[in-house]
Amino acid sequence: MKHPEKITEENLTALMEFILLGFVEVPHLQGFLFGLFLIIYIIILISNGTIFLITKLDPALQSPMYFFLGSFSFLEICYVSVTLPRMLTNLWTQRRAISFVACATQMFWVHMMGATECFLLAVMAYDRYVAICNPLHYPLVMNHKVCVQLVAGSWVSAVPVQIGQTFQIFSLPFCGSNLINHFFCDIPPVLKLTCGNTSVNEMMVYIAAVLFVMVPFLLILLSYGKIISTILKLPSTRGQAKAFSTCSSHLIVVALFFGSTIITYLRPKTQDSAGTGKVLSLFYTIIIPLFNPMIYSLRNKDVIMALQKLLCK
Repeated sequence: MKHPEKITEENLTALMEFILLGFVEVPHLQGFLFGLFLIIYIIILISNGTIFLITKLDPALQSPMYFFLGSFSFLEICYVSVTLPRMLTNLWTQRRAISFVACATQMFWVHMMGATECFLLAVMAYDRYVAICNPLHYPLVMNHKVCVQLVAGSWVSAVPVQIGQTFQIFSLPFCGSNLINHFFCDIPPVLKLTCGNTSVNEMMVYIAAVLFVMVPFLLILLSYGKIISTILKLPSTRGQAKAFSTCSSHLIVVALFFGSTIITYLRPKTQDSAGTGKVLSLFYTIIIPLFNPMIYSLRNKDVIMALQKLLCK
């Protein structure tokens, strides 16, 4: 099926779909990439689904920390499911068309869930802060109702802004190419297809990135500053090691996710390139959800024991 590469301004209303180029620059690897990403998707579903399941069923994992871990695993499943099935379909069929509405919907969900992940990682850091710095008040402060409210707040906080931002972008006229040089409808490559002044939209992207990425990241740094200060005051090295071990997995995930996200949306526009954008997007939308269950399970004895009990049943 052929699609026009250029759409003239007179035919502006004719733009009903975009073409997601994905990895079209390596045509000889399409079959290999399909198999690779299919295996990755299955691993993500099974591993995150297993962690979500054991945090709900295992009596030893009924604490706020594991409640947040289960919520995080569920979010990861939803996050990858917004982009990977579409990418797999495109690789298998080589029909890369995505409708105007589907593109806008995908953009909203990707960025809404990305913001949710930032907030949820900040909530998990706050949970560790209360557990280590105020252990006597921990059961009162982090009761089940508060935990549910924090998770729900993480999910809904970004919704109004992302609806507004998506609507604003897709209200712009598209009079150039309809080829999106990406594997999903991300904001930067879609903005490149619009005509007219996009400075307001680009400013909104930076504001949203600061609000939903930098603010949670700074809150995490503040929490861990307090945590490290408290841990270093513990009298025994064994107590220090145990306290650090409960935080190490979360810190690794924070460094990987926020590092790639900050570079993607806050790097100077002069350094912007489609290849770099794809690699960074692959990292925070697919690779990190793949490794998160391994990071949490391999460094957590309670999770390992719960997995062993589940496998022995």
